[in-house]
Amino acid sequence: MATKDVVIATTRFPRACFVNKQLKKLVRVLPGFFIFIIFIIFIMPLLIRDHTWTQTESSVFIRVPLKAVKPGKVDVLCTEEYLKVSFPPFLFEVFFFEPIDEEKSVAKIGNGVALFTLPKMKQGVWEQLSVNIEKDKQREIREGAIIKSQKKAMEKEEAKALRIHQERKYALETMMKIEEEEQVRIQRMKDEECERAVKELEAWKEKQREAEEEEEARRRQQEAAAQETKLIHQHRKPEKIITPARNPSRPEGEINGGKKCKQADLPAPRSAGCIKVSFTPRVFPTPSRESCIPEEEEWLRKQAEARRAVNADLAELDDLKEEERNPDWLKDKGDKFFTMENYQAALNAYDLAIKLNRRIPALFSNRAACHLKLRNLHKAIEDSSQALELLTPAVSDNAAARMKAHVRRGTAFCQLELYVEGLQDYQAALRIDPHHQALQADTEKIRQIVQGTGPSSA
Repeated sequence: MATKDVVIATTRFPRACFVNKQLKKLVRVLPGFFIFIIFIIFIMPLLIRDHTWTQTESSVFIRVPLKAVKPGKVDVLCTEEYLKVSFPPFLFEVFFFEPIDEEKSVAKIGNGVALFTLPKMKQGVWEQLSVNIEKDKQREIREGAIIKSQKKAMEKEEAKALRIHQERKYALETMMKIEEEEQVRIQRMKDEECERAVKELEAWKEKQREAEEEEEARRRQQEAAAQETKLIHQHRKPEKIITPARNPSRPEGEINGGKKCKQADLPAPRSAGCIKVSFTPRVFPTPSRESCIPEEEEWLRKQAEARRAVNADLAELDDLKEEERNPDWLKDKGDKFFTMENYQAALNAYDLAIKLNRRIPALFSNRAACHLKLRNLHKAIEDSSQALELLTPAVSDNAAARMKAHVRRGTAFCQLELYVEGLQDYQAALRIDPHHQALQADTEKIRQIVQGTGPSSA
């Protein structure tokens, strides 16, 4: 390869043709010599001879200079009979005079040297560090050391794999146990809630039955009283009316005592009039210079319209009681389920309430919180956005609800790793309540993630 480079270089200059020919002759004559030089330079390692060693009756200490080689490039192979330290292009190896304890041996590499502390298998003083043996024996010891090192590495890998497998199995069993306990707890809560609801239903039925019995007894009493009155009227004899005989010789005025009957005095009809009713004006919490009275009046009007906009023509309402068809009652029920961490039941309650009335923002905001707990992140974003659309115009009366909707939508964006959109929602919430410390801390964390200076979790 080197000869080819020389030929290419010399063809660019006509005057170097003679040198090129001489090099070609030299390569043909001495190919073995070039191969030997390349072998010595690039393949054959340089043996370290300037090492030092000391000993005690129980240990051997060896110091090997690293020739300005970085510690990361040093490879050590040690067995009971053999030690090799390789840091290309240098090599240090020794065949011990007597066996050592490789398990207790220690190697420290740094500051340009490698220090080895090798405990002896047998107490005593060695005559020399290395023993002179034949090359076949040396090759056999090297191969045995390599095989033993490979076997030990495989055993370590197998032990590591087994340990990882056991840890994963233990973690899986622990998670399954936790999930099972959680399911048992949720089922117990469901059973308790079901039992409580059954008791409430039974109490309500008992109350209704008592009311019906009281109404039936009252009706029977009224019927008995009416029947008794009817019988009394039937058995009563009619009274005879005696009228005085009219004397034709006397005038009519004298028959009546000469006095005409006076008509009864009746009160005069009442005059019609108009009554004016004045209501106390609503006082808003904002100062007059900052007040948005038209927006606040519009918000109150929208709230009143939302309370009246109930869709009662649903097939799902046929089996429900009267109070269960009330969106406010369903919202309170969903809030109780959410407090007890029964998120699916709370979600069902909010769903039915929204079918009854789609103009109450709190229903969408609370359902978004349920979707967050159940990891339905896209649905949480949709419900939060719907709640924000209904929470208009922006007034102080709905500031807390708008802040919650922004935070819930921002949380869903962050869990979807859409940190820029999440940061926008958190900043909008922070503008509503600038002094909220927890909100400030969360906003700062998301800002660091967006800027690439924080951990990728929110």
